[in-house]
Amino acid sequence: MGRTILVADDEINIVKLIERITSDEDYKIVSASSAEEAIKLMNKMAFDLVVSDLALPSMSGIEFLNYAKANYPNIPFIIITGYGTIETAVEAIKHGAFHYLTKPFQKDEFKVYVKKALEQAELYKELNILRNAVSSAASFENIVGKNEKMQELFQLVKRISDSTSTVLIEGESGTGKELFSRAIHRYSSREKKPFVTIHCAGIPETLLESELFGHVQGAFTGAVKSRKGMFEEANEGTIFLDEIGEFSNLVQTKLLRVIQEREIKPIGSNHYINVDVRLIAATNKDLKVAIEEKKFREDLYYRFAVIVLKIPPLRERKDDIVPLCEHFIKLFAEKNNKKITGISPQTLSFLLEYSWPGNVRELENVIERAVLVTNGETITPDDIPAEIKTYSTRFLSLLQAGEPLPLKELIDNTVSVVEKEAITNALSYTKGNRNKAAKLLGVSPRMLYYKLKRYDIAETKSSSEKFQNP
Repeated sequence: MGRTILVADDEINIVKLIERITSDEDYKIVSASSAEEAIKLMNKMAFDLVVSDLALPSMSGIEFLNYAKANYPNIPFIIITGYGTIETAVEAIKHGAFHYLTKPFQKDEFKVYVKKALEQAELYKELNILRNAVSSAASFENIVGKNEKMQELFQLVKRISDSTSTVLIEGESGTGKELFSRAIHRYSSREKKPFVTIHCAGIPETLLESELFGHVQGAFTGAVKSRKGMFEEANEGTIFLDEIGEFSNLVQTKLLRVIQEREIKPIGSNHYINVDVRLIAATNKDLKVAIEEKKFREDLYYRFAVIVLKIPPLRERKDDIVPLCEHFIKLFAEKNNKKITGISPQTLSFLLEYSWPGNVRELENVIERAVLVTNGETITPDDIPAEIKTYSTRFLSLLQAGEPLPLKELIDNTVSVVEKEAITNALSYTKGNRNKAAKLLGVSPRMLYYKLKRYDIAETKSSSEKFQNP
């Protein structure tokens, strides 16, 4: 990948020399004869490295360095000068220069320091990405949820995080169960200890026991050496077992002992190993039904369900769709270097009407796709899947034809009718004052604005004059 280097020097021979020195490298050289010109270029385009003369007209190289470090701290800066002294070298380094070279500099020396400066810049870039990723993954606040039920869950997570009790997280696929488990770990005293995740549904039953508890050498065909299980890996930390409804009776029995005795026995071993782990489990199944069907042990269920978090599906917290869209638009726009300012009201109305069977994960995928395919700065209906846009039309056609509808779908659309009526009544009661109506309805003025657009609620002239901007 080519690198772009800005050379600030009023001597054209120096610029040409640098171009010759770097001609066999994949570098693009952009030159400026003054610091002022260089600053204008930096404000217009991206550079990977700045090479600047110390003695520039009007503004000195040190002053230019100070400006660059204040506004573009991640771009390395090499100072060159024909008047090299120890004092000026020290001053340049103190002000943040990567290195200092005196004229005439050697070709190989210049190339070495340019390469080192670019490598250091790339290292810092990767480090920042890693820090952001770790921070994002660990951050409880990364769970977006202004809905009242979600806020109650957030408070509950903070209250129970530092206990040793087992936690059962219930919720449909895509609701964010693993995010909640990480939040519990983050707010606990085990934060700096291991957090181990195992997705039980994705592991064959024949391997699951070994994954959880480990095995000793020769325990079975293919066990050429001993291996620690997930519980041992998570010692002193937290283990998150996703989709525990997939466990076999044998694994369930062993898990019951782990919870009761806090010890495990690797496959093929005659000895138990003590483990200190916080156990968090998740399921998208109704385990009480599984108990009735003799597919899940009742005693194990109650061991898991000391503390139960029930995450509502997205269709039951549609007031979170707007902030979730804003969150995902910002996330994927930054990731893909695109300027996306928002989402059109018509597009948002489709998203609010849809039932979201895949929950937050499905919404995330829809927004990621929309950010990638949109040609403008606003996401429009053309940028979202056709099935979302045709959802409301399909519902109405089935209803009018007298066709049977799934209960979930019927409830979702009935809610829309009730919401529209409630908003209309609230605006009538407050004589069109949107802020007062929003307060009466228990939503933000911004959410009320989107619902007005979604339901196409007409505003009378007298009432619209009193509306306040959200």
